[in-house]
Amino acid sequence: MTNIEATGWELVKVGEKPEERKWTIDTNALSSDELVVEIAGCGVCHTDLSFHYDGVRTKHDLPLILGHEISGVVIATGGSAQQWMGKRVIIPAVLPCGECDDCNNDRSNVCRTQVMPGNDIDGGFATHIVVPSRWMVEVPTSFEGDLASLSVIADAVSTPWQAIERSQLSFGDVAIIVGCGGVGGYCAQLAKSIGANVICLDIDEKRLNGLKELGIENTIVTAELDNREIKGQVKEIVKNNSWKRSGWRIFECSGHPNGQTLAFELVGPSGVLSVVGFTMGKVTIRLSNLMAHDAKAIGNWGCKPELYHSLLEHVLEGGVDLESTTEQRPLSTIGEVFTQVHDGCCAKRIILVPDY
Repeated sequence: MTNIEATGWELVKVGEKPEERKWTIDTNALSSDELVVEIAGCGVCHTDLSFHYDGVRTKHDLPLILGHEISGVVIATGGSAQQWMGKRVIIPAVLPCGECDDCNNDRSNVCRTQVMPGNDIDGGFATHIVVPSRWMVEVPTSFEGDLASLSVIADAVSTPWQAIERSQLSFGDVAIIVGCGGVGGYCAQLAKSIGANVICLDIDEKRLNGLKELGIENTIVTAELDNREIKGQVKEIVKNNSWKRSGWRIFECSGHPNGQTLAFELVGPSGVLSVVGFTMGKVTIRLSNLMAHDAKAIGNWGCKPELYHSLLEHVLEGGVDLESTTEQRPLSTIGEVFTQVHDGCCAKRIILVPDY
């Protein structure tokens, strides 16, 4: 195989429907460590929408194919990566250099020369992608399920996995999830799967009902409540279940100033606040609460590739329900899908599957 005909949908101008692009991949021009992955599916993330609608700048100039939650099959390799031929893989959303101070200090997720599909290079809303082989995550041959469904592990599932790992959440701890959309919902599932006592907070009752169907019983609809009332209900749930009254792990996944303010106000004695969601909005907090409660706040950016293998194993053992929380759509409907996700019309995580 010398040439591979590829098709993708690229963002040409902010706010306008992605345009179809066709090109040829010359496999003879691959670098020694590069792979061509035939894409099985690519999840639609709100980061993609921020590039498309909000004018958040991609590192690579437009036009650019977006998408960073990718799974697929290796169909061509460079000379030193031939062992990957035919393997099914998940492509981490962040591909670090592996050599810099950040990478050597266990912070490869913030590598300053990292490559992110759909930001630094063409991404996954396409039939094929060219990526370096170093950080690929092999899907075991024992997996007999749908490869496209695993694409969301690359970000929506891996991001809360790293946040949970860094918070040192363990069996019997109280985990409070603020904002239970895609990332927050998976955070709740992961926390429950390791034996934490989970409380989910969201303004959308439908989201919370979906989590109840997955066995997460303790939820609070926050839309009509002030923060004092919400905190009171959280304390009541903890008391009624005889759970730990300190050391709560709070995961802010809403990416909204109101959610961030609430999450900070929930921090109590020896608590840990993990900031997972992002907003350009500002919040006003009394930072001394961290001192007074001997608590800490942790920022979380994506997930370092080193954690993907344990996460994939955990997911395949049943730690996360992907089937009931995702929905697959044809890649050619990307314009319609972006509009629907942006307007909040999709209850499930959308995965775009090539239909060429």
